[in-house]
Amino acid sequence: MNQELITQVRRLSQQYAYASIQMHEAVAKRVGLPGTDHKYLGFLLQNGQMTAGELATISGLTTGAVTGLIDRLEQRKLVKRQPAADDRRKIMIVPDTKKIMAILEPLYKDFRKESEELLASFSEKEINVIETYFQKAVAIMNKSAEQIKKKPSSKKKSNEK
Repeated sequence: MNQELITQVRRLSQQYAYASIQMHEAVAKRVGLPGTDHKYLGFLLQNGQMTAGELATISGLTTGAVTGLIDRLEQRKLVKRQPAADDRRKIMIVPDTKKIMAILEPLYKDFRKESEELLASFSEKEINVIETYFQKAVAIMNKSAEQIKKKPSSKKKSNEK
C-alpha cells in the first residue's frame, strides 16, 4: 500500500477526531454542560438506566468521576437516581430521555441532515467500505484503550527520585 496515502488518511482521521471534539465542546457549552458530559448522556440514551458502576465501566471514567457527572446531570434534571426494583440497595441512574432529546436534538439537526446527505452521495459499495473501516477502527481503539489501562503507570511516586 502507498505509505503517502496511508499517512494522508491518518491525518484526515486526526482532523476528524479534532473537529468532533470541537463540535461536542460547542454543544456542551451551548447547553451549559462542562466538556463531554453531554456525550456521557449518549451512553445512558443508548443503554437506558444503569448503575454508576456500569456507567464507569463503559465510559472509562473512575467511579468518583462518574459520581460527579451524575451529580451535575441530576442537578440539571437530565437523570435521576432511583433504587433498583429488584434490589433497593442498588441505585439506578435513569435518564430523562425526552428532556435530553429536547435539549440536544435541535443542536444536532443540521449536522445529522448534512451527514445523511453526505452518506447518500456514496454508492452502497462505498458505504460498506466506510462502515467496515469504522467498525475495525473502533475495535482497534477499544483494544488500545484496554492495553493502555493495563500498563503500569510511568509516573513516579512523589517520594521517588
